[in-house]
Amino acid sequence: GVDYLAKLTTLALSIVNVNEYGKIVYDLALRRYLIEIGEKIVTNAYSSTLADLAISQIETAESQLYDLGSRGTLSKGFTKLQTSIEESWTSISSAIKNKNSINGISSGLLDLDSKLGGFKNSDLIILAGRPSMGKTALGVNLAINACKYFLSSSTQQNSKVSNITPSVGFFSLEMSSQQISTRILSIESEINSSALFNGKINEQDVDKLKTVQDEIQKWNFFIDDAPAISISAIRSRARRLKRTHNLAILFVDYLQLIKIDNRRSQYNRVQEISEITQSLKALAKDLNISIIALSQLSRAVEQRSDKKPILSDLRESGSIEQDADIVMLIYRDEYYLSRSEPNPGTPEYTEWVTKQNKCYNTAEIIVAKHRNGPVGTVKLHYNSRYSKFGNIVKNYQQA
Repeated sequence: GVDYLAKLTTLALSIVNVNEYGKIVYDLALRRYLIEIGEKIVTNAYSSTLADLAISQIETAESQLYDLGSRGTLSKGFTKLQTSIEESWTSISSAIKNKNSINGISSGLLDLDSKLGGFKNSDLIILAGRPSMGKTALGVNLAINACKYFLSSSTQQNSKVSNITPSVGFFSLEMSSQQISTRILSIESEINSSALFNGKINEQDVDKLKTVQDEIQKWNFFIDDAPAISISAIRSRARRLKRTHNLAILFVDYLQLIKIDNRRSQYNRVQEISEITQSLKALAKDLNISIIALSQLSRAVEQRSDKKPILSDLRESGSIEQDADIVMLIYRDEYYLSRSEPNPGTPEYTEWVTKQNKCYNTAEIIVAKHRNGPVGTVKLHYNSRYSKFGNIVKNYQQA
């Protein structure tokens, strides 16, 4: 009757503070996930064999904690098609809006951006070449240009640089951070790198370096020069950089120097490289970043009359070709010509001079694989004195 209905009104739940109640439920759910992770850590630590290294367990735990912190769940799981379609349409709309520009991270090189459309999130890009072709130099140039791109974009949007400005990470397994930094100073100041290493510079050069240093202070550029680093350590450090400094693009110099965890005697080098490239591709997807990994080419190139590299020249190539979204092969004809100079006064010498003039200060970037776009060759200007790459001078119309 009426009394019962009146009693029901007092039992009805209020919507007051509903947001706070929702936060409590969400917090309790996260706590349950934390308990689950903690129990797994303890169980694995007690029950694992010596072959299951502690560092691998740490990496697994860190990965789960990262997923929990960034997604609020232990794994992404299935995504409804409609949700993916909406994300795709957002990307397509952005590309339509910027049809005369790029839809990714700019390389700072007009023809390369035209070919690739910028470096996309979740892409694994391989940059390969023989020694002295300029792999590391190009990698450093691309990293510098990414910093400038992020700085310009953030400045336009926020009027000043803040902690949300995307950052660039650079794993240098071969060169020290000081050597990389000196290269950057050489590229930006256009002062010969050997002069910087030897300290043979004048007062004007010092002033240029100070100006360059002031600009570099604005970049979010992080270098890790740990030698013989493992793939699990790369994953862990990349996740931390993503969490703390909004990592957007990661460079690894170079692929063949990375160690794998739990190396087994039955693993050959091809299998090891396969595990590394699969892990890098997974990391690019997991963090939603671009990864540019430098790679060696096999000596087979040197045994051919035509030194231009092809996909099959990739060292331990099978998995690299398969896992990469883009493969770029760097080639400089000038380097090989300088090593085969004929005797002056001969017809061969005249022909050699013609070829040398044609390829002087020029590098070719052969886009040998492009999962979502065209392949082909892009020519860049290359100044070996500063290890600086730039655009071939053309009458470009800026959009």
